[in-house]
Amino acid sequence: MAYGMLQLVPLAIVAGMFALFILSGMNSRSKSGSDYGFSGSYTGRIGIGASIASNWMSAASFLGLAGIFYLKGYFAMAYVVGWTGGYVLLLVLMATQIRRFGKFTTPDFVGFRYESDTARTLAALISIIITIIYCVAQFRGIALLVSWLFGIDYIPAVIVGTVLLLSFIFVSGALGLTRNQKLHYFVLIITFILPLMLLTRKLGYFWILPQFGYGAAIGELQQQFGYNWSEPFANTTLFEWCALCFTLMFGTAGLPHVLSRFYMVPAIRDARWGVVWGLFFIALIYWSAPAYGVLARLFEARNGLTLNAGGADAADMIVLSAAGLGGLPLWVVGILAAGGMSAAFSSTAGLLMTGSASFSFDIYPRLINPSASERDKVFAAKSFLLVLALIVMVLTFQPWGMIAEIAAFAFAVAGNTIFPAFVLGIWWPRTNSAGVICGMLSGLLISFAPLVLGDILPIISKVFPLTSSAFIGAPLVMIIMIVTSLLTVPPSAAIRLLVSREVHNIPEN
Repeated sequence: MAYGMLQLVPLAIVAGMFALFILSGMNSRSKSGSDYGFSGSYTGRIGIGASIASNWMSAASFLGLAGIFYLKGYFAMAYVVGWTGGYVLLLVLMATQIRRFGKFTTPDFVGFRYESDTARTLAALISIIITIIYCVAQFRGIALLVSWLFGIDYIPAVIVGTVLLLSFIFVSGALGLTRNQKLHYFVLIITFILPLMLLTRKLGYFWILPQFGYGAAIGELQQQFGYNWSEPFANTTLFEWCALCFTLMFGTAGLPHVLSRFYMVPAIRDARWGVVWGLFFIALIYWSAPAYGVLARLFEARNGLTLNAGGADAADMIVLSAAGLGGLPLWVVGILAAGGMSAAFSSTAGLLMTGSASFSFDIYPRLINPSASERDKVFAAKSFLLVLALIVMVLTFQPWGMIAEIAAFAFAVAGNTIFPAFVLGIWWPRTNSAGVICGMLSGLLISFAPLVLGDILPIISKVFPLTSSAFIGAPLVMIIMIVTSLLTVPPSAAIRLLVSREVHNIPEN
């Protein structure tokens, strides 16, 4: 696969795909604050599932997951188990109950449930922090694809990618993007699985369902090249694997732009079935990502190439490399590039909208302009979206790590803060504002402690790994919330009654 030159055929395919998205969104521009947030645009149970999957299928899923499998083999199963298991956790613990509160954003839920503007503002700030971190991972994926498509260096590619993303968002309009998410997912599934089918067919494996046919490649790697891809914990420990797995589970169930999908549905059963369909659509991609990593390694081994000779950037682009090493036509590689761009753009749009909604509805009218009109809120949302994009662009200049690793840090923050606030807020009526504020602040401290203090106190990085801190951090935060709540004034009788009777249909004792 050629680098350092303009890729005309793939670029034409990518441009055609985005022209389709823009045309489908031109008639759906946002005109109100609710449109720019997440309180409208119901599209049915399957539509909710497709929207969840589209939001979820980010650059971390489309590009980063295959790169992790390529580099670390079985260890990467923690990402698949964690991310899909998080939706099961969400389905069991939160999806139905969230809908019964009738609130439209994470800060809205926190502020209402805990009867505290301070808690609401803190939740909004945390949502923005999570948005920034997660968007850095997405911007990295966009930049790598732009770098390959245009044949330019990484930093100019970050700038070009940011301009393209913002142009896409503002031309399509926020509500148009929301409605386009079913189309996005359709593009994703075709662009991801069709090239994989062609690759496995070329190798002579079972190609009709390539997710079940690439096991022969694992056997060939082990028998002929001595690469034991499936060996459990070959380069890690059981604790590290479990810590990452559970952190991703907790983070998935606490990610603001995922939770937002359940605030807007008209019925409780729709929320439940939306998760089921979303999990199915997500699994179609996740069953396929390991195959790309395995096949890329097999092609390299057959050609005598060194594992990951190109570093982290090459690993994050291994999906495209697999198609190139497999000798597929350039138009097929272009289809993969189009899918990767669609995944990154779709998820990043949802993330930036979540962050801007948190600012325009939960911070701006309460702390900056109490008399803000609906038009003022829309202007604030669009302005802050631009500010967020610029902040993320600058942060993306620094190569913090692989796409999936940066995303995992965002999940750790969500798992240490939003997840405990929702779980206890839903299931324990006694949780109060003091408890949730102390808990979320403690969660932030736990999340960033290895980054700030890890070099000074190495034990912190061992107990709370940067990408896996919620394994111990989330239970610890819950304990802090419980103890603080028990030592302070309980929430109002109305809230306790709401949680017991309306949410769980249990009369309060």
